[in-house]
Amino acid sequence: MYTNDMKRAFHSIIPPKNFGIELIDNDTFITIKLSERSFLHFTHDEKIEAVKYVTMVKKALEQNGAIVLVVRDALEK
Repeated sequence: MYTNDMKRAFHSIIPPKNFGIELIDNDTFITIKLSERSFLHFTHDEKIEAVKYVTMVKKALEQNGAIVLVVRDALEK
């Protein structure tokens, strides 16, 4: 369950420019959904910053009691 404490923790972390994630509340756990397309236009350093951001969000949610799953959309061939 996505609580107010989790919401505050999530919104306290500033995402990298032109990068966002989708949080999905699945009742017993939270899913962080990444878009693979977001990474296509990033430089190497921007990719590292995006991964650091996702890691910080995951840790912040877990520190507030969430079980967190990180997933991504696959690119179509």
